[in-house]
Amino acid sequence: MKRYDLMHNINTRGTFLMSQKCIPYLKQAKNPHILNISPPLLMEKKWFANHVAYTMAKYGMSMCVLGMHEELRPDRIAVNALWPRTAIWTAAMDMLSGGMGEKGCRKPSIMADAAYALLSRNSREFTGNFVIDEDILREEGVRDFDKYAIDPSAQLTPDFFVPGAEDVISSGASSKREESRKMMKESDVRTVLENARKIVNAEMVSKVGAVFQFALKSGSGVSEVFFDLKNGDGRVEEGRVESADVYFELDASNFGKLFNGELSATKAFMSGQLKITGDMNKALKLEGMLNKMNKSKL
Repeated sequence: MKRYDLMHNINTRGTFLMSQKCIPYLKQAKNPHILNISPPLLMEKKWFANHVAYTMAKYGMSMCVLGMHEELRPDRIAVNALWPRTAIWTAAMDMLSGGMGEKGCRKPSIMADAAYALLSRNSREFTGNFVIDEDILREEGVRDFDKYAIDPSAQLTPDFFVPGAEDVISSGASSKREESRKMMKESDVRTVLENARKIVNAEMVSKVGAVFQFALKSGSGVSEVFFDLKNGDGRVEEGRVESADVYFELDASNFGKLFNGELSATKAFMSGQLKITGDMNKALKLEGMLNKMNKSKL
């Protein structure tokens, strides 16, 4: 409960407390705004599964927007929320991904520019909005978003809680749908594992620090493989490990795509192609591990 209390004290309670303390001063301002870095309120189970406490804390901030914007309307104090469309490379992301998820992120400067655009708007007219960073910048005339990317050539990783993200993920995929349905041969799985063994080492173990168990579904049943990136020099094997930090379930046809760069783990999760249970903080490191392997040209 310590982590639960910490998240709620910082996010929900902190937002409510700071807003209340600032209101007397905001009433004296010419263009007063309260801006919460919190997501749109989407009551969908996928945003709650595996991280209920975090979602409750962030949605608590968004509920402050929902209530306070109407409460403070007579005082012309605007209350809005801002949220990124993609993952943002911050110290927190660096820590959670073990320094391996940078390429699919944007720089914090996109949120800074979006916040400036939002806070520059008339507080009497622009209030009670749940804004996505990219959307408001497009309204301001921004067209070049490559400048915000850590690596403009890399595929961006969508953030959580973004409405319609799964549609963006699946768009353009119809031409490959039949191919995706084909069963992956056991020899193909073994090829992925053999190539992975060439990359796994003590350095990767020190960065990831997790055991990943994969359940691969196909027409002939379910096969299992695991990546021990927590002990010794690391290990990649077929079968089931006694205790894993994270369990992944996906179609065997998508397993190879994860490891050759055709499919992003985050996008697969958000589109329902990849099911995750266990430690979500450690699950985030899978994307970085895959990027490392793809960089090494498996």
